Amino acid sequence: MTLRLKNVFLVSITIAFGLIVLLGYFTPAVAGLRVVLLRWAVIMTGVLLWVGAWNLGMVHVHKIQIRQPGSFYSIILLFSGVVTFGLGMVLGPTNSAARWIFDYIQVPVESSLMAILAVVLAYACARLLNRRLNFFTIIFVGTVVLVIVGTISLPVIDLPFLHGIRDVITQVLAVGGARGILLGVGLGTIATGLRILMGSDRPYGG
Repeated sequence: MTLRLKNVFLVSITIAFGLIVLLGYFTPAVAGLRVVLLRWAVIMTGVLLWVGAWNLGMVHVHKIQIRQPGSFYSIILLFSGVVTFGLGMVLGPTNSAARWIFDYIQVPVESSLMAILAVVLAYACARLLNRRLNFFTIIFVGTVVLVIVGTISLPVIDLPFLHGIRDVITQVLAVGGARGILLGVGLGTIATGLRILMGSDRPYGG
C-alpha cells in the first residue's frame, strides 16, 4: 500500500509541475511560478553536473588505486581537470591562462577528433560500397565525394562549379535534412512530455 501511495504522490507532483510550466507559457497568472520552477530545474541540473563530475573523479581515483591498466590516462584526466577548474575559479574563465588552455589544448584535441571522424567515415563508405551496393549507397558516396572535392583545394586544377555544388549540398539539402530531424526531435519530445504528464511513462521512478 505504501508503494502505491508513493507512486500516486510522484505522479501527481510530476503532472502538477508539468502543467504549471506548460500553462505558464499561455496564462500570465502562473507565469511567475513557471519561472521559479524553471530556475529550480536549472539549479538542480547544476547540482547533478557536480555529482556527475565527482562520480567521474571517484571512478578514475579507484582505477589509480587498484593500478588498473590505463590508469596513467586517469592521472592525466584528473590533473588536467583540477588545473583547468582551479584556473577557471581563481583567475576567471576569460583570463589569458584559461583561454590558452582552450585555444592550444581543447581546440587541437577537438580538431584531431574531427580528423579521425573523417577517416572513419571514409572507411565506412568503402565498407558500405563493398557490402551493400545500391542506388542510395551510390548517392551517399557521391555526395561525400562532391563535398570533399568541393572543399579541398586541388593543386593542379580548379573547378569553381564544384564549390557551387558543395554550397547547395551543405547549405540547402543538409540544412533541410537537419531541420527535418529537429522537427522530429521536437515532436518526439512533445509526445514524451505528454506521456509523462498523463502518467504513462514514469522515468522519475514512480
